[in-house]
Amino acid sequence: MTRKVYILNGPNLNLLGKRQPEIYGSVTLADVQANCENLASELGLAVEFFQTNHEGTLVDQIQLARDNAAAIIINPAAYTHTSVAILDALHTFDGPVIEVHISNVHQRESFRHHSYVSQRADGVLAGFGVQGYDLALRRVATLLES
Repeated sequence: MTRKVYILNGPNLNLLGKRQPEIYGSVTLADVQANCENLASELGLAVEFFQTNHEGTLVDQIQLARDNAAAIIINPAAYTHTSVAILDALHTFDGPVIEVHISNVHQRESFRHHSYVSQRADGVLAGFGVQGYDLALRRVATLLES
């Protein structure tokens, strides 16, 4: 049986590859999705890939994951630093949660140094570029095997 992983992306990630390439690079979110789907297949996982600019929609997706996913990989983007609602939703999910940030948030503005999501995450990847998604999928595969 293939285990499903929800890969959830927050605001402005739809502009990946176009917005601030000096920080986020030139790879698009569609490229990230294709890469995640390929790697997930190799790892015996399936992915449900999703992006929204709306906080409540992310909460809805986390709630859907409760019955449909074995794990969540989430790049909450700016909601990382502001959303108690996303944290509360993640607390209702029983499987592994991995938090991903493309940039190293700790080298950026001080307000980006705090993450509500990290309080629930089983692991946090920051500063690995889009390769952080690959690393997160590999970690999820390991956690689901144990």
